Amino acid sequence: MSYNPFSTLLDPAILFFFFGLFAGAVRSNLSIPPPIAKFLSLYLLMAIGFKGGVSMASAGLTWGMVAALGVALFMAFLVPAYTYWFLRSRLSAFDAAAIAATYGSVSAVTFIAAVAFLEQQGVAFGGYMAVALVLMESPAIIMAVLLANTARSRNPASNGDAAVMPSAGKILHEAFTDGAHLLLLGSLAIGFITGDAGKKVMDPFTGNILKGMLAFFLMDMGLLVASRIRELRLNAKVLAAFALVAPLINASIAIGLAYALGLGVGDAFLLAVLSASASYIVVPAVIRYAIPEANPSLYFSMSIAMTFPFNITLGLPLYFAAVTTLWS
Repeated sequence: MSYNPFSTLLDPAILFFFFGLFAGAVRSNLSIPPPIAKFLSLYLLMAIGFKGGVSMASAGLTWGMVAALGVALFMAFLVPAYTYWFLRSRLSAFDAAAIAATYGSVSAVTFIAAVAFLEQQGVAFGGYMAVALVLMESPAIIMAVLLANTARSRNPASNGDAAVMPSAGKILHEAFTDGAHLLLLGSLAIGFITGDAGKKVMDPFTGNILKGMLAFFLMDMGLLVASRIRELRLNAKVLAAFALVAPLINASIAIGLAYALGLGVGDAFLLAVLSASASYIVVPAVIRYAIPEANPSLYFSMSIAMTFPFNITLGLPLYFAAVTTLWS
């Protein structure tokens, strides 16, 4: 399979991300109104979920689906576990738990960019990978909440905010019923139910304009990265290194498992991307209230200012090159 590893950097959507970075760096007043940015996010989740459901309807239940979801679930527990273990000796238990949740979870935007990348390369993948996206979100949050509660029980003096904290049940309920999750699952179900007939009806909205919507959204993400990168303290060398090395480690593990199970190139690539990504929307929103002792400028800035741009620019071609080389 012929592939130019630098082709993704010349993709219009990725170039709009760089443009957003530039505009933010020079402190331009360019901005996308928050309601429109939210709509773009919801649109992308709906479109990718619907297309995944249609693909599932065509493929049906397969060994590849079971194996891929099994790998996804395994990585959803492995990544936060080793992340917490590695960072616990360097940070407080609360900061380590918050970062573990961030890196154990996934980035829907990175996944959407990866899907667009595969479509550009003409590589097929299973629609059930959208289910893997949802499946990998909650385990890391649950583990982080449990780790933080354990830390509080060992240090009663840290329970000063306990009276104003939401219950563990409420936190977990929000993790499972987050609107982005429900939209993705609902779109997936609708795509599965309607199949090819639904695809024909929705294609002008979920297909033809998807690339343009993605370009707008990535430009907004570039603006956000430029505004947040200053929050990652310059002396946090270990955290900066982790934010760039962890994606490579996680992707390598996922690729190895996918190869051992005989998954296809497209599914292996998406598993690598999901494992390498870090959440900067759902998890930070939950962790902010679940672990108020943690420093948001660490876990949020690491994911949005370092891991996200690394994955979206260099990670995608690296993971794809690794998969295609191993599978050839």
